[in-house]
Parts: sequence; C-alpha cells; structure tokens
Amino acid sequence: MQSQFISAISQLCDEKNIAKDRVLETIKAALRAAYRKDYGNKEQEIEVDLDEKSGVATVYLIKEVVKKIEDDNIQISVKDAKKYDKKAKIGDKIRIDVTPMNYGRIAAQAAKQVIIQKVQDAERDVLYETFKDRENELINAIVHRVDGNNVYVNLDNKTTTNIPYDQQIPGEKYYSGQRIKLYLDKVIKTTKGPQLIISRTHPNLVKKLLELEIPEIKSGLVEIKSIARDPGVRSKVAVYSSDEKIDPIGSCVGQKGVRVQNIMDELNGERIDIIQWSENMEGYIKTALAPAKTSVIELDEKEKRARVYVQPDQRPLAIGKQGQNVRLASNLTGWEIDILDISEHEGESPKEEPKPSVEKVEELDIDKELVEKLSAANLTLVEQLKGLTVKDLAEVEGIDEKGAKAVVDAIKK
Repeated sequence: MQSQFISAISQLCDEKNIAKDRVLETIKAALRAAYRKDYGNKEQEIEVDLDEKSGVATVYLIKEVVKKIEDDNIQISVKDAKKYDKKAKIGDKIRIDVTPMNYGRIAAQAAKQVIIQKVQDAERDVLYETFKDRENELINAIVHRVDGNNVYVNLDNKTTTNIPYDQQIPGEKYYSGQRIKLYLDKVIKTTKGPQLIISRTHPNLVKKLLELEIPEIKSGLVEIKSIARDPGVRSKVAVYSSDEKIDPIGSCVGQKGVRVQNIMDELNGERIDIIQWSENMEGYIKTALAPAKTSVIELDEKEKRARVYVQPDQRPLAIGKQGQNVRLASNLTGWEIDILDISEHEGESPKEEPKPSVEKVEELDIDKELVEKLSAANLTLVEQLKGLTVKDLAEVEGIDEKGAKAVVDAIKK
C-alpha cells in the first residue's frame, strides 16, 4: 500500500496534469542537494532511493573501488569496499548508506518545496498551452478586482491577469464582476512564466467585435480593409464587398444601427464610422474625411501625400476636434493628408455667401444642449453650418437626426 506521501503526490500529479516520474526525479535531485549542503560536499556522488510503498528516502554515497586512493570523496580501497560488498573488486561502484537519523524531516521539507515549484511550473505550462494558439483572438473576461490603475481580470479558464494601463480604454470605468471582451495580441514565454499581452485599445479588438456581431464579415462576404482607432472616442472602419448584391455598409450598421450600436456599447460608447473602401484613392480619401465635404484633392503618389482643399466652413469638420478626423482618415488610408483652404488652390477662390444675420451658433433658436454639442465639434459659427445637410449634422457626435433637423431649420429662419 502506498504511503500518504506518495498518494498525495499521485493525486496532485493527476489534478495538475504533471508527470509523476518527473516530480519524483526532481524530489530526488532536491534530496541529493539537501544532503550535500548539510552533511557532505559537492564533490561527492550521491544517489537517493525513494520507496514508493513506504515513502522512505535512503541516501547512498557512491564510491569507485581503486588500488590507490587519490580522492577520498569518490574513491574507496578494496579492503574497505569489502565491508559493504564481499565480492567488491577494482573498478566496481560501491553504494554506502549514509542516510542521516533525522533525514525524514529534511526529505519532507525538500519534497514540499519541489512540489510547490512543480505545481507552479505546471500551471504556467497549462496557461501557455491554453493560450499560445489563441493569439489574435477575442477573449471573454470578468473583472476580478480594481486597484488604482491596475485592473485584474479572470479569463476563460479562470486564469487571473491584469490589463496594462496603456491598454485600457481612456475614461472607461471598471468594476468587480464586470464582463468585458479583450483582444489577445501575443503570448510571450518569459523566465517568470507566460505573459499574455491583452488589450482594450488595439484596433483589432474592433475588427474581432465586428466579426462576432456581423455574419457577413465572419463568412467573408464583407471584408474589413482597414481600421483607424482613437480608443474610447472614435474609430473609422473601411469595408468592401466584391458581391454587388451585398451592401457592406448596411450589413455592418444593421437595421436601425443595432449591429454597430452593440459594438459601440461594448467599447464604452466609442463611435464607429463605417465607410466604403475604394481602389480609387481620391474617392477613398474623400469618403474617409466624412462628414466634411471636400472640394479638390491633389495626390502625390510618390510621397503618398494628399492635399485636400475645402471650403472655409468645412475645414473644422475635416480637421476635427484636436485633429482627430484628419488623423483617423490618414491612418485609415495610409496617406498623409493636408487640409487646406480652397483659396490656396490655384484658380479657385472661396465661395462667397451672404452674411447671416445671426453669426454665432449660440444665437440660434435651438436647445442649449445642441449648442454645446456643436461647440464641442468646433462648430461655433453659423457660417460653418451653412451648406451642411441634416445627414451631415447627424454625424456630429451627440446629435441625432431630430436635433440635426432643428439646427437646419434654425439656420433657414
């Protein structure tokens, strides 16, 4: 019958999926090291037998039988060897039992340390094996706890890890028990175990959420060509379908915008702009800069730089708040985009329109909340709003179609 010690090791190995032979061999190595440290020296050859029935460890000092002893640590004379084996002769190896009286306690302590280390190593191996083939995937997680800027999450298999601060969506609030989705970028094997590089800010998180939510993308009918992202604020996604019967933008937006809204909700309200990808770079850049309307686009193919000329009232929209719109359009298309006034274009001049009786947006007969939303988008003058349709204004963050119509009606008065 196995001892409780060996039975416990067997059970632990089964639960943690650790090879029992490897554990026992490592325990023997630890016992050899413990003996050398407390009773012998590093020059000695030590063997340890571990009885799997009784759990008793026996330590043996190994010496070679020689005619003339040169190193007492590893050699023994024929005369002395015969005390342990009457048939001993030169060249034989003699095993001498040198097990200390209190070695059971030492053995137990050494075994405990080895088992703890082996369990930790095994858990790291399991973690690596579980996630190494899941790079570039969406991972479900539950927030375990929040400690300042540190957010600890439990992943699919209850593994706990943290979301680095620079991979958290700016302004997003996390709380214990919250269910979130993460993008697993990489799994790196380090000396301290596998490291999971997880993110809430990676552009591919948007891509994976679109694949999850939109069957046409998952099936390949609609292709995501490019993504530009300002985490927590706005993303632009260029989509394309080679099937003329498929509307790529409609497929992504969904009826009443429900599909894209689900993704926005998952991303803490981040706005998702779905645009049509095109091989025609001029048309692609024009679409990428929406809701701004462009007048003239000049392309420098060699430098991959575009000079985009717009009417004065369209410039704030084209550039966007803190340059966000033009920056995202540039990232999306892969071209450097310069926004210029139409007056700077040779042979063109700004279109002159009658000066409105009301100059500032705050003077319009609209709700204060609409004024705040327009101001936040750098649309503070009525002159800037002229020429914008209801659809254009509905693209401004925080303004719905009803609000956009109210603005247009107020301008016409």
